[in-house]
This record gives sequence, structure tokens and C-alpha cells, in this order.
Amino acid sequence: MSGSALYETFARAPLSFERGEGSWLVTADGQRYLDFAGGIAVNSLGHAHPRLVAALTEQAAKLWHVSNLYEIPGQRRLGERLVEATFADKVFFTNSGAEALEAAIKTARRYHYVNGNPERFRTITFEGAFHGRTLATIAAGGQAKYLEGFGPKADGFDQVPFDDIDAAEKAITSETAAILLEPVQGEGGVRAFPAESLRRLRALCDKHGLLLIFDEVQCGVGRTGKLFAYEWSGVAPDIMAIAKGIGGGFPMGACLATDAAAAGMTPGVHGTTFGGNPLAMAVGNAVLDVVLEEGFLDEVSRKSLLMKQGLAGVADEFPDVIEEIRGTGLLLGIKCRVPNAKMNAALRDEHLLTVPAGDNVIRLLPPLVVTDEEIRVALDRIRAGAAALSAAPVAAAG
Repeated sequence: MSGSALYETFARAPLSFERGEGSWLVTADGQRYLDFAGGIAVNSLGHAHPRLVAALTEQAAKLWHVSNLYEIPGQRRLGERLVEATFADKVFFTNSGAEALEAAIKTARRYHYVNGNPERFRTITFEGAFHGRTLATIAAGGQAKYLEGFGPKADGFDQVPFDDIDAAEKAITSETAAILLEPVQGEGGVRAFPAESLRRLRALCDKHGLLLIFDEVQCGVGRTGKLFAYEWSGVAPDIMAIAKGIGGGFPMGACLATDAAAAGMTPGVHGTTFGGNPLAMAVGNAVLDVVLEEGFLDEVSRKSLLMKQGLAGVADEFPDVIEEIRGTGLLLGIKCRVPNAKMNAALRDEHLLTVPAGDNVIRLLPPLVVTDEEIRVALDRIRAGAAALSAAPVAAAG
């Protein structure tokens, strides 16, 4: 029994950090770790980015919280900028990705309710998905390990195999309200839906009067080399949930929707106490200032190519350790032939921080401002970690 006062819900690594600088984290005794975990794709601009620090400290000296009983100018501004940069007409701000997904699911159900179809409340989702930890979002994700022990699964979610569009079509009934997916699954193993699949799903939704919901909590805000991953396909959703990168490390999320999809979200039907608070809005606007600068997203794509080419070389060198390199932009995955937990530990021993995912994958989530030199350092450390595992017959057999 641990003596900790904390819930035992995290198997934390025996590491703590005192400060961060860009792509680096520093322990109290001065050890430096290259951070390609990014707080699980959260620290989009790295640690202590001067623009974010300035925005937060300036706002902190003025006003922290007033609630949504009053106008919040920073919220109006960030909402207008997100609308201008996306398919959306309306934005609802939240504190997390799970809350953004809850808002998205409620928006879809409410849409059908106000259009005279209250029986349409079910959402089709895909295996491998991760949509959050609330009772609704674990039901949407459908993974047994997250559902176990929390009572009956929340009703209203029908799951089909990953990228099986025929199965999705067969799953549509008179009760179906929406189809929900991550354009690139993060937790599910850095698996992207092909553009053609997204086009087919858009057509299915149009044919059957369903709403298409994209979860871009992990793959959004520049992570793939466009502001949002859906842009690569030419397909726009009706509703989209975002979080993580938009706050650059400050907790915030948002649900974006078209006017039509959001028509049922009228005063009193949904709310939030902290969502859209002045601190979050100041940081969110600063993140957009940087990410929307001319050439910034092109640089993400260029650095992605540099990294993927380097990873391919390491994979060729250690085929007994690495099976495949996958992903897009700076959301990359190493599919391992050894247990991914061992790979993660081996990389941590090399002072490189990464994140395990499903399908025996290690996620690489560097800040979007990572330098070419830092990418080279990371590749050297991945090579060293793979070499250590390759030299260990037991690990390689695992």
C-alpha cells in the first residue's frame, strides 16, 4: 500500500521536473530530458514559450475568472479566430478534451431533438478510439479496459472496426444521430483514416441526415502540418472537438460546430463554470498567434519529413525491434516488435521522453517548435535505445 495521498490511478515514472525550456525538461538535480511526449500532445509550443508566458502573466495580473454570466472579450476573439480558420460558425469553450467531446455528443443529440427526431441519439464510433474518461466518452471509445467496473455502459454508442466504412453504413439505423471519429487515432496507435474513408463517411452522413463529428483533441492545432487534420482530406465535419494543443499546456478545449448543427444549443441547455475563462483565452489566442504565422505549418511538415526519414533509417537498422514507422506531421508512431513499454523505458534511459499507445506503438509528440538539431538528437537516442533492446535476446523475443 502506497503512502501517497493521491489516487493510485497513474503508474507514474520515477521522475519529476523542476522546469522546462522549449523541447527540454530539467530535473531538480539538473538532468536534461528531451521531451517528445509533450504532456501527451499538449505542449504544442514546448515549455515556457515566451509568447505564452507573457500572455498568461499579463492576464493573471488583471483577471482570472468571472464565469460565463458575463461577456469575456478574449473568448469572443478566440471564437471568431477559430471560426475564421475552420468550417465552423459557433464555438463552445471547455476545460478539457473529454468535456469538448461531451459538448459535441450533446450538440448532435440536441440537433435531432429540435428537428423533431428525439429518437435519433445513437453515435457510431470506431474500434481503437479514445474520446475521454467520462461515462459517455468511455462508452464512445468502447475499450473494455476503460469500461470495466463502472457499471452498465452508457447507452447510445455503436462501435464498428477501425476504417470499416461498410460496417459503419450497416450500423446506421433510424436511431442514429452521428458518426464520431479521430481523423488520426492517437491512443489507438497513431492510425490515420484514409482521405477516401473520410469522404465516404461525409457522403453517408449527408445521405442519412447524420452529423459527422471529428475528435481532433490530439491531432489538431498544427500537429499534422495543417491547423486541423481534416483539412488534408478536403472533408469538413459538422462538429469538432479540440483541446490539448490549443492551450499549449494551459487546460482548455472547445467544441466547434456549424450554425445548423448548433441550432439546438440555446440558453440553459448546456454550460460550464470554468470553460472560456480569461486565463485560458489569453493563452489560446497566443497559441494561435504563433501557429498561424506565415510558414509555421510548412515548417511542421518539413520537420516531420526529416524525422520520418531518420526513423526509417533506424527501423532498417533494427528490424528485430521496430516493425513500422507511421503517422503524419509531428504525430508519429513507432510500431514495435518488442513490448512498447520496454521501448518506452529504453528511450527514457537515453533521456528521451515518449508515450506508449495502443497496437504496441510508441508515440513521438515533439513540440511544433522542435529544432532540426533536437530531431537529430532524438534520432540518435532512439537508435541507442533500439540497439540496447536489440542486444537483449529476451526483450527482442517479447
